[in-house]
Amino acid sequence: MPLNKILVIDDDKSIREMLELYLVEEGYRVCLADSGNAGVNAFIQEEPDLVILDIRLPDMDGFAVLEDLQEENERVKVIMITAFHDMETTIKAMKGGAFDYIHKPINIGELDVAIHKALSSLEIERKLKGILTEPSRQFKVGDIVGSSKEMQEIFKIIGIVSQNRATVLIQGESGTGKELIARVIHNNTDIQEPFIAINCSAIVETLLESELFGHEKGSFTGASGRKLGKFELGGCGTVFLDEIGEMSFGLQAKLLRVLQEQEFERVGGKDTVKMQARVIAATNRDLRSLVSEGKFREDLFYRLNIVSIRIPPLRERKKDIPLLTDVLLNKICRDLHKDSIQVTPEVMEEFFRYPWPGNVRELENLLVRAVVVAKSQVLLLSDFPSLFANTEIGRRHEQAPPEGSISCLDEQGKLLTLEGMEERYIRKVLAQGIKTKGEACDLLGITRPTLERKLEKLKIVFEKE
Repeated sequence: MPLNKILVIDDDKSIREMLELYLVEEGYRVCLADSGNAGVNAFIQEEPDLVILDIRLPDMDGFAVLEDLQEENERVKVIMITAFHDMETTIKAMKGGAFDYIHKPINIGELDVAIHKALSSLEIERKLKGILTEPSRQFKVGDIVGSSKEMQEIFKIIGIVSQNRATVLIQGESGTGKELIARVIHNNTDIQEPFIAINCSAIVETLLESELFGHEKGSFTGASGRKLGKFELGGCGTVFLDEIGEMSFGLQAKLLRVLQEQEFERVGGKDTVKMQARVIAATNRDLRSLVSEGKFREDLFYRLNIVSIRIPPLRERKKDIPLLTDVLLNKICRDLHKDSIQVTPEVMEEFFRYPWPGNVRELENLLVRAVVVAKSQVLLLSDFPSLFANTEIGRRHEQAPPEGSISCLDEQGKLLTLEGMEERYIRKVLAQGIKTKGEACDLLGITRPTLERKLEKLKIVFEKE
């Protein structure tokens, strides 16, 4: 069997020589090109199995080279390399049809894995003679930032799923940006149809069914006319089902049928309606655990989990904190019509130490408050009293809390976790003479199922209905 041939297109001579030496030692045949045009010509003449392509070339853009290569062979496997770490170029590369995307300085181990995956994929395609989806040319970007490896992988997946209509399941803790990911996927598709979001935990079961599927006149008390549901209003766009783990077992069965049959009936109706919208679901709960506990349908889980995206919590991608802080501060200052503001190195050090239980949403909320009360163009530790109350500088600037407020410190003077603050707040609200659980839900801003779950977890007995 002949050795696989790899074409390296890069204007940096040292990188070409380094890659040639490594690839030859690994047993590959290698051909080199120092420009875009030379690379396209070499591709036509040499017919390589794989191309390693730099994005920045002296004569033409790497994406233009990728396009020319695909015109010659739509199944070409291209690994793009660049010094850029932003979401836009990553998504553009993956959406443009690149097999993988690797950053400089090149990690040989990462490159080796990508090469083996690409060649294995090529071998399978040759055996099966499969047909690949033609990559879309149009490109839109969202507001997600991150240079960490975890976020770069998410950007790659977004680029891939933007080319098709596969169902996507997004999992991650509260505050990680699940809806934002869903919107970026939707915005990167070619279909100009609505993005419709619905929170499955914020609507009681009887109304949720009507919200999703619609209803006919007279189907229940108060149904004075026909109402179209989200699946129908979504057209060929996207229906985003947030907090899917809170959906009742009975409604799960109906959703499963819709996903399987791609059709449904309005509540109280007999006519079948075609479902054309793409479904993206999200949850902050572990659906596999819920399946094991019998609280979530296993067949629905597998139907939703066609493509899975796990958004890591901020504490697992602290490398992104400086970039996130910079982007969020620019956005906040623009929205509040303030001049540019930065944080001190001491604040950034504390940001890296803090576990961020509320994730990116917590970071943004803290920065908003700090910018609002800031007295200069630099945010100090003293501008984050709740976050840095247990630091020396934080204690120095600590003031007595107003009467009736909730302290964020425990009995030892240490900063409470977000969970601890939540428990303290729930107990304080329930101690205010609340008469019903509905009243408690209104004050806390949560749904009845969420309240029941939190009371059970905190072992709080509240008998009032």
